[in-house]
Amino acid sequence: MHDDEWVPVSHDNCCRVEGPFYHGTRADLSVGDLLTAGFVSNYDERIVMNHVYFTAVPKGAGLAAEMARGEGRPRVYVIVPTGTFEDDPNVTDKKFRGNPTRSYRSASPLRIVGELERWEPYDAEFIRELRRRVEGGMGEIIN
Repeated sequence: MHDDEWVPVSHDNCCRVEGPFYHGTRADLSVGDLLTAGFVSNYDERIVMNHVYFTAVPKGAGLAAEMARGEGRPRVYVIVPTGTFEDDPNVTDKKFRGNPTRSYRSASPLRIVGELERWEPYDAEFIRELRRRVEGGMGEIIN
């Protein structure tokens, strides 16, 4: 297989994907806690999510933490999936070819095993613009 040949991550082959994995949020959680589906989307308050999302890219989890609802400070947790997972269809081949953001989703909980103290931040203006786009409705969320 060539480097440019992308193989989608599915529930059947997710075991080939290596972490570490990260989840960004504003929630104040502890090692051992479980992140579960069933909460309102950070991008559309009319949608209750069927999956919990994560990434293998700390900067991407940091962006998710900045975008998350809530009053707490942005946090990036190191997580371990407790079940199978798949590529996040909201970005995979919808907005980007393949999965360059290494973003995934699972209907099973994610176990917190640590927290990052620092990650590479996005530019504050980029975050403001993204928030503006989200508030204006960025498009359909694949749930």
